[in-house]
Amino acid sequence: MTPPIPDDQAQGDGGPEEAALYIKSAVRDLSRMARRHHHDMLAYLLDMVHLETEEVLRLRGLRKPSGS
Repeated sequence: MTPPIPDDQAQGDGGPEEAALYIKSAVRDLSRMARRHHHDMLAYLLDMVHLETEEVLRLRGLRKPSGS
């Protein structure tokens, strides 16, 4: 059995920053789809995930703060 790989070193995912960027993009698309089909609660929750990924990226220095 292969030992588990730490989250920040998972093979093939590009690391935590790339994962956050991918998630941000994916949930934005999913949010738009949910909104288009009137799944308001899903859209809201996906928007919250999008905001959280922006915060993760901001804290890692990959995104400028809002208003800058």
